[in-house]
Amino acid sequence: MKILLIDDDEALTTIFTAALTKEGFQVVAASTGQEGLDKATTEVPSLILLDQVLPDFSGNDILKQVKSDEKTKNIPVIILSNFSQEELVKEAINAGAADYVFKYQVEPKDVIEKIKRTLNQTQN
Repeated sequence: MKILLIDDDEALTTIFTAALTKEGFQVVAASTGQEGLDKATTEVPSLILLDQVLPDFSGNDILKQVKSDEKTKNIPVIILSNFSQEELVKEAINAGAADYVFKYQVEPKDVIEKIKRTLNQTQN
């Protein structure tokens, strides 16, 4: 299964790519929102891990574009964020995010469990 990781933090991308690859996932990475949108339509991943703060767009803006595109609207999206602002969380969930994960309080193995749980829910 293919995971699209959209995050501009190179260290985090490296850590998550290694952890996901070890679990048998294929990882495609993007460091900007636009690159992520392009890869979402060309790669059509099983799931998208999306940073809330990117250099060009907010994660919620990317999420809305993914959910409004016929080709990508059914791809589950998990938002990764350093911000626990209630409004951002509500906006993401209302826009169709499958989950919202706070980077500063999560280990890669926990995110992998959330990914597996989300993928199982979407396949049933």
